[in-house]
Amino acid sequence: MVSVERSSDKKRIEALRSELGEHDNRYYVLAQPTISDTQYDALMRELMELEKLHPELITPDSPSHRVGGAPTKEFPPVTHSVPMLSLANTYNETEVQDFDRRVKTLIGNERYGYVCELKFDGVAISLHYQRGLFTQGATRGDGTQGDEITQNLKTIRSIPLRLLNPSKDFATIDVRGEAYMNREDFRKMNEERELIGEKTFVNPRNSAAGTLKLQDPKIVAQRPLNFVAYYLLAKQRTDSSHFDNLQQLRKLGFPVSEHSRRCKNIDEVIQFWRKWEDQRDTLPYDIDGIVVKVDSLAHQEKLGTIAKSPRWAIAFKFAARSVQTVLKNITLQVGRTGTITPVAELEPVFVGGTTVSRATLHNEDYINELGIRPGDTVVVEKGGDVIPKVSGVILEKRVSGTRPFRFGSACPACGSKIFRPLEEANYYCENSECPAQVRGRIEHFAHRAAMDIEGLGEAIVDQLVTLEFVESYADLYDLRTKAKQLASLERWGEKSASNLLDAIAASTSRPFSRVLYAIGIRHVGAGVAQLLVRNFPSIDELMSITKEDLERIPGIGPRIAESVMHFFEDKHNRKLVERMRKAGVQLAERFSKSTSKSALSEKTFVLTGSLSTLTREEAKQRIEALGGKVTSTVSRNTDYVVVGEEAGSKLTKARNLGIRTIDEPEFLSMIGKTSRTN
Repeated sequence: MVSVERSSDKKRIEALRSELGEHDNRYYVLAQPTISDTQYDALMRELMELEKLHPELITPDSPSHRVGGAPTKEFPPVTHSVPMLSLANTYNETEVQDFDRRVKTLIGNERYGYVCELKFDGVAISLHYQRGLFTQGATRGDGTQGDEITQNLKTIRSIPLRLLNPSKDFATIDVRGEAYMNREDFRKMNEERELIGEKTFVNPRNSAAGTLKLQDPKIVAQRPLNFVAYYLLAKQRTDSSHFDNLQQLRKLGFPVSEHSRRCKNIDEVIQFWRKWEDQRDTLPYDIDGIVVKVDSLAHQEKLGTIAKSPRWAIAFKFAARSVQTVLKNITLQVGRTGTITPVAELEPVFVGGTTVSRATLHNEDYINELGIRPGDTVVVEKGGDVIPKVSGVILEKRVSGTRPFRFGSACPACGSKIFRPLEEANYYCENSECPAQVRGRIEHFAHRAAMDIEGLGEAIVDQLVTLEFVESYADLYDLRTKAKQLASLERWGEKSASNLLDAIAASTSRPFSRVLYAIGIRHVGAGVAQLLVRNFPSIDELMSITKEDLERIPGIGPRIAESVMHFFEDKHNRKLVERMRKAGVQLAERFSKSTSKSALSEKTFVLTGSLSTLTREEAKQRIEALGGKVTSTVSRNTDYVVVGEEAGSKLTKARNLGIRTIDEPEFLSMIGKTSRTN
């Protein structure tokens, strides 16, 4: 009797899950609900009661999981199967026409088109589905690695926990998209917070970003987050175009913007941009531009990427919005490289979704060109995520007694002489031990995207530098010898000191690319650091190369090459590197790339199906470490197709084109016993 009752409950649970999943899709994706909220809530209560009776029948894709699980103590890192690259930005029609000319040059005489999408002002996230089930979600992070926030993302009802009728080709996929809040939902949430005396949020985007990093999914479930999908990554990419993939995402149950449009040429792209610049306020959510993508997946593959951005896509931003306010004063700020930057101290003003009280003034020439003075009424602009800037002065409102701003001759942080090199716009502090520079370098080193040293924020860095506990980032690894002194500091204690020392110790396991970014070479951001490491996978190689070696790498220009050479020629920097080496910091990639040629050098591989001994990312790393290249599309330029279990259409295409196919044992033999030639 019990067995019969359990069997009946199991069938009812499965039916309820299916029914609730369908209603979620109708309400949150299609905006076509067929039942009332009361009826929906009754179905959910019935499901939760049955699951409580039979906890052994609970599955990860149950709609009941959307209410939020247990709090998490941390968000573990996730390596993206394909990097989440950032987009290059353009702000006018001339620049987007230049983008089109570059595309045409690289594609040649082949016909091509574009897909235009609205650029949601939200937070980029990645979703992974295994056999049709949502198994992992992550933030963008540094593009290569993000934070796993699966439980938080499960609370967003427009994200399907189970794909709708996935075919074999679309059962295991990655989906990229944007988490965001509608303006009205954001306004109501702020009103409710104000009523109960809680702090209100600044704008929908910041609220969405902060919500996704909360450690309690139950609180996340109470926030009005939405999701829109804009890119599909599948093992078998059978669709020939990005636009087709958007339609496939809809079929799988994802919300996709109804305003996406195919454009035959760049003139139609510009028309689309003009339309939405005029009509953006008619939308229920914020957008800060459009995204332009080459439609053909084969063309996307051919165009490839540069250091951190795809060549086949660009963000076409809207013009900045501006307001007027009073410039109270101009202060000088010292950066980690010694650059002296003038900062406008403003009467607080609301612009572009945030309250602005400070804005960059760039340099002395910029101030002189605008002719602004402290006390002036100025124009402040902010577009999307762009840092607010002062763009003009209202001379009719200038009051008597104002005086032009002068830079002076001393560093505001240490009093040392400042200088302006010939043909440069910036002033610099000559003192490399300037406390402001030391603080900036250590803060950058500890940043989440660099060495990710939790607890080492601006206030702690300021305290450690002021008390002379540290004078460089290498000093951080000697702090364990001062554990007792740390614990005795004001507002510290043994637990705080121990937590910081543990976080510093954990940073020694960060990959070399993040270390290279963290040490603060001018012009070397996270993307450039990854590019350098792919070509020179150890610090020793980087310290011994020539400028010409660097400039031979696509994406590395003379300015970056000169900066890298200058950094490693400095004896002080070399000493810091050696101290980090002794501390156990990772200064080389796990799989070193040989400078001599191998049988894989300059060969192009395509991976299809599943390998039993390596993940796809591990196989890709092995190939690239030996000088090969991995692409996702089979073409006449492909040298090898590596065939795993459940290989799909790529295998058929390889055979039709006469491309050599190799199975897993042959591939392992190739990467494990590669003969080298000079």
